[in-house]
Amino acid sequence: MFENRRIILASQSARRRELLKYIFDSYDVIPSDADETPPDGLDPESIPEMLATRKALNVAEKYPEALVIGCDTVVILDGKIFGKPKNIDEAFSMLETLSGRTHKVVSGVCVCCDKKTLSFSQSTLVTFYSLSEKDITDYISESSPLDKAGSYGIQDRGGLFVKSIDGDHYNVIGFPIARLKIELERFERIVSGGERHAAL
Repeated sequence: MFENRRIILASQSARRRELLKYIFDSYDVIPSDADETPPDGLDPESIPEMLATRKALNVAEKYPEALVIGCDTVVILDGKIFGKPKNIDEAFSMLETLSGRTHKVVSGVCVCCDKKTLSFSQSTLVTFYSLSEKDITDYISESSPLDKAGSYGIQDRGGLFVKSIDGDHYNVIGFPIARLKIELERFERIVSGGERHAAL
C-alpha cells in the first residue's frame, strides 16, 4: 500500500508511532506546527477531525508527494472537551469528573497525498468505575497524565479505571488503526484516480 511513497506521520505521539507500525514497516515523523485552537461554536465531536486535517495539510504543504497522516483525539463528556490537562490540578479535576461515568473518545484522522485529502472520525464510549481520591492521586503520581486527552491512558495504569468499552480500543489509545487501514486502501484508489475524493 502506497509503495514508493514517503510516509509521514504528522504527530509526535509515541503511542501513534507504535500503532502505525501495524500498517507500515517504515515512516518518518514530522510533527505539525499548525495552530490547534479550534474556532468558537464548533460541535465538539467535529473538532478532532478538523484539527487532524489542519495538522496533515500543514505538513503536506511541504511534502505534497508524500502520504501524510494527521490525527487528533479528545475526550468528551456533557458536551465539554477534555483535552490534555495543563497541570496536575486540572488532571485531578478531569479524572474526578470522569469517575463513575461514561464518556466519549473521538479521534479525527486526515490523510493527504498529491493535493488530495480524506478524513474521518471514530468514536468510542468508555465507562469508568467510581474512583477514590487515592485512586486518582496514585495514578497521577505514577503515570504521565499531562500528555493524554482526559488525563488518562488506557494502555497504562489508566486501564484499571475502565469498567467497559463500546467501540475500538485502539481509538481510545489515540489511533483507530483498523479504520485507518480501510480508509487508506480507499484513499490509494482516490490518489490513483480510481475513485473521486470528497472535498473538505
